[in-house]
Amino acid sequence: MKQYNNFINGQWVAAASGDTFTNCNPADTREEVSVYAKGGKGDAQAAIEAAQAAFPGWRDTTPPARGKILSAVANNLASRQSELAELLCREEGKTRVEAGMEVGRTVDIFRFFAGLSYTIGGSVVPHDLPNNMLYTKREPLGVAALITPWNFPIALPAWKLAPALVSGNSVVLKPASLAPAMTLEIAKAFEEAGLPAGVLNVVVGSGKEVGDELATNPAVQALSFTGSHEIGQGIYQQLAPRMTRAQMEMGGKNPTIVLADADLDYAAKIVAMAGYMMTGQVCTATSRAIVEESVADEFTEKLIAEAQSRNVGNGLTEGVNMGPAVSASELDGNLEYLQIAKDEGAEVLWGGDRLTEGDLEHGHFMSPAVIGNVKNSMRIAQEEVFGPVISVIKAGDFDEAINVANDIEYGLSASIITRDINKAMRYTDRIEAGVVKINQISTGLALQVPFGGVKHSSTNSFKEQGQSAIDFYTRIKSVYLDYSG
Repeated sequence: MKQYNNFINGQWVAAASGDTFTNCNPADTREEVSVYAKGGKGDAQAAIEAAQAAFPGWRDTTPPARGKILSAVANNLASRQSELAELLCREEGKTRVEAGMEVGRTVDIFRFFAGLSYTIGGSVVPHDLPNNMLYTKREPLGVAALITPWNFPIALPAWKLAPALVSGNSVVLKPASLAPAMTLEIAKAFEEAGLPAGVLNVVVGSGKEVGDELATNPAVQALSFTGSHEIGQGIYQQLAPRMTRAQMEMGGKNPTIVLADADLDYAAKIVAMAGYMMTGQVCTATSRAIVEESVADEFTEKLIAEAQSRNVGNGLTEGVNMGPAVSASELDGNLEYLQIAKDEGAEVLWGGDRLTEGDLEHGHFMSPAVIGNVKNSMRIAQEEVFGPVISVIKAGDFDEAINVANDIEYGLSASIITRDINKAMRYTDRIEAGVVKINQISTGLALQVPFGGVKHSSTNSFKEQGQSAIDFYTRIKSVYLDYSG
């Protein structure tokens, strides 16, 4: 069992209260994975003060010099990929393949922003007068607070942390208490890479204590959050009185439209991958399959076959391709939504059972579910379940499918499966989502392009990932220079 303290001002320190908590393996709760210092308000304040003190020196460090530290971190994590992937499996529940892919993605993120460090700056703009110069310069904001979820416990901290640091900000990062080990391992890599003390601080603790302090402390100049709409909206309101810069990514209820001309075997594989990978615990997962009525029954049969082919179990076991829910409460929430769906008139066509046989007895396992007879007005079609549950909704034609897909408060990711290029392109124009996929799974993101949703999925302001990520963590200053005298 691993033991972790918080990382504040370059030191590994116990919580001021002395409190700790233990995380267990969601695939086998008899296994204790890690013990953590349980930080509180005072620990968050100490971290913010350390970040404030470290900011001037880090701000004055050149972007390429910052990028070299990110490169060193990338190399560190790459050399430990197998070790970190196993720890991720044991704490969060992903399969070994999924965890390995996530660690590899994290390495790529740090390498991408390390390379981008050579391009961070401003631009020279023509002036309308002779012997005058007009240019812009990009500057960091100060202390940036980052609040990350448990479902991508190493990649999500990285894709917030890398642009924040390379831009010259100091950081206080609060990872989700369900899976904080990966964030603390990133902090270790930065420590070994020579990051100055106080530039990165990590405090594990509750949202009420640590999160509230990050959202209300006037020294925090920007806050980036990924999680539920309910919590994100609350944080946004805490930041609003100070007009602190905010970036909220807040979930989705993502559709995949399947048209009658689609290859239905391929469509079923795509929808199943997007709905059941990582146990459906992905904000971009497909949870609504909107299918043209003429092929809906055939498609549903194929989707059920895909669900039945999932091998559910401990992610470290060879051949397992769907792990457990991250916690008992998440599993209970998934099963509760299935009951709500049935109460509203939907039908569980396959799966949705709590699994307790053999090696599954001590884990948070369920069989992947396919739900039929779903109307878009039902809660199962409108609310984010965050588990391996796919609802099949019938649509009369392409236009109705688009209308059903858009008839929701979220707008994160959306996919379509079709051979008709005209309809595919019309879909990209009309779908209300920040990420649009054609003949691809709704999950999976390229790190070099912007990411973010619309409607209740986001604050609809700054994007994450790609070069656009730098925009959130910097401000632009315009400079006028007259050298005519």
